[in-house]
Amino acid sequence: MMPLIGSAIASVACASTVAAQDNVRLDELSVEAAVERPAPRSGLGSADGSVSGAGAPRGVVPAYAGGQVAQGGRLGVLGNVETKTSPFSVSSYTAKFIRDQQASTASQALALDPSVRATQTTGAPFDSFYIRGFPYNEGTSGEIAFDGLYGVAPSFRVFTDYAERIEVLKGPTAALSGVAPNGGVGGVINVVPKRAYEDLTRVSVDYSSVARGGSGFDVARRYGDAREWGVRLVGSVRGGDTQFDRQTELTGVGALAVDYQGERFRAWLYMLGQSDSFTAPLRPYLLTAGVPVPRAPDGRLNVTQPWEYANVYDRGGLLRTEYDLTDQITLFADVGGARTAVDRFFTSAPTILNFRGDTLSNPQFYGLNVDRSTYDGGARASFDTGFIRHAFVLQASVYNEDTGRFFPAGTGAYRSNLYAPALLPFRAPITSAARPRLSDSTLTGISVADTLSILDEHVLLTIAGRQQGIEAHNYLSNVGTLTSSYDKSRLTPLFALVVRPNDTVSVYANYIEGLSRGDVAPALATNSGQILAPYVARQVEAGLKIDWGRLGTTFAAFQIDRPIGELSPTRFFAQSGVQRVSGVELSVFGELAPELRVLGGLSLYDGVLTKTAVAANVGNVPIGVPKVQLNLGAEYDLPWVRGLTLNGNVVYTSRQFIDTANTQALPDWARLDLGVRYTTRVEGARTTLRANVINVTGTNYWTGVASFGTFFQGAPRTYLLSMTIDM
Repeated sequence: MMPLIGSAIASVACASTVAAQDNVRLDELSVEAAVERPAPRSGLGSADGSVSGAGAPRGVVPAYAGGQVAQGGRLGVLGNVETKTSPFSVSSYTAKFIRDQQASTASQALALDPSVRATQTTGAPFDSFYIRGFPYNEGTSGEIAFDGLYGVAPSFRVFTDYAERIEVLKGPTAALSGVAPNGGVGGVINVVPKRAYEDLTRVSVDYSSVARGGSGFDVARRYGDAREWGVRLVGSVRGGDTQFDRQTELTGVGALAVDYQGERFRAWLYMLGQSDSFTAPLRPYLLTAGVPVPRAPDGRLNVTQPWEYANVYDRGGLLRTEYDLTDQITLFADVGGARTAVDRFFTSAPTILNFRGDTLSNPQFYGLNVDRSTYDGGARASFDTGFIRHAFVLQASVYNEDTGRFFPAGTGAYRSNLYAPALLPFRAPITSAARPRLSDSTLTGISVADTLSILDEHVLLTIAGRQQGIEAHNYLSNVGTLTSSYDKSRLTPLFALVVRPNDTVSVYANYIEGLSRGDVAPALATNSGQILAPYVARQVEAGLKIDWGRLGTTFAAFQIDRPIGELSPTRFFAQSGVQRVSGVELSVFGELAPELRVLGGLSLYDGVLTKTAVAANVGNVPIGVPKVQLNLGAEYDLPWVRGLTLNGNVVYTSRQFIDTANTQALPDWARLDLGVRYTTRVEGARTTLRANVINVTGTNYWTGVASFGTFFQGAPRTYLLSMTIDM
């Protein structure tokens, strides 16, 4: 699509100003007040699922009391749905919350979600997660949705510069969002992009330890007699030495959003580009079988060599259109795509050899191109049959992905140590400009959904189904000749019910299925190259939501069963295992008092392998599933210093196994983050100073486990400083 625009627009500056309103509280003074300031809670019943609440721009859910989370979020084809009428658990974090946390990536923005754990550290060139005990966004395919669609957001890391909201829809979502490109079933992370809601001119500068800094801008304008045209331009450049030894990082981000809001026709065009370059990027570790997990090293230490590197370039675009055929029927059509180009030279996963922390690494060049395109279209309609109100959606979609890769042999292994990393002479990678085809896939779907409501939306029943097709081809690595292919399809259903005894209490239940592309039998299997049938995950969930006025609480209980591919003792690869995760989640958000805000929750999980190729492992805990995840954040406005706010977060994760035999486990860990911000006016411009310390106590810990039993060291104590000026 478009060329990478991050570096091209980084030098753009705007100097126009916007007058402030004197009758708005200092902590709410913002030209984005219509987005960030809590709005009266009213229905979200427009035909396209967008917000109709007072003060909310079309298509953006208004913020809840406290301004940290929104009053609802996107449910795939169902569009935006308010929390109290949603039959699912959804968290939607606002741009204000993201700025106040100084979160630069989606991973950091989700640090207080009790259902989500980032499995990587901040010094890695990608983001990966566990959601409800299942891996998400691991591998080469980007599973983070952009405005509800796969195939547009960057593959490896999503920066928050262009995010108005970052949402998490929890649980399998095949009937709502389609098949996740890389097979995630625990939930969907969605980026709601920024666009021009009101005029805005914002500049910022920031610094993080050890010596990394940068600046950015965010400019929005609306034009036309009815302000029907909008333009928003966002950009940033950051670079320097990070908190990890011998590591540097340089990032550039640029995004443009143009929209037209006519009486019946509306259109949104998004373009984004970003570059992310590391020297000495952190890598996940593998542990030799039978070796106990060694103590976590000082977070600053880095076994990656300074001549190892990772360069990731992303660009993408999306055009969305909709037309109101009548007051009850809206037609829509969307087209988008993205390209990711990767050049990197490092060890995929250094192996820890013994309890002393000796490691073995084998650097390899890795050249990757991923091209994605997405298309969808359909209709939304609202109508009545007697006393029953219907919100009906019909959607057809196509997602294409082509991957090319050059992955030669390593340049020779080297040894190091977790606690005393070795510094070795430069080694040149074996490189090539060629990217032989590795795989291609086409995901097609036809979705039908109907939400039936009665008694002024106090009882809602949603019935939906998606006929999903999966066509995939795999090719010989570094050669590009076809080795295997398959073409499968399946219908995935959804049944969900919401009962609201009154306007503040909602009880809900759902049954939904997830769908993942089947694994390919590895080279060491006796049936090497065989593609397994798609995996079907099943979730049953029930929950309770209570809105106390300025404080919200949610409770969810769920069970997810998902098949897994395994090698048998005879080395035959088959869909012979089943992983089950049962859990309860409690979340709290909003204001305990006008000056005190809280956000966080508790998740309790019971993970078990109910079926496996190795009989001795039946009943064991699956890789990476903890029993307890606790997140709690609070903000307090000091009453005697106007504009001064203190904040703090506690994050806790219990023990996690890194093998299915449950003989090796990462110990539990806890982290404390503290911060302060001060908002004032400097020569009429709203100015906010922020200071945060991540991992205040300097705790050394292992962050979490990825699906293949790899794990990262936690980041050391990190200082973040920033200044934002709204002119």
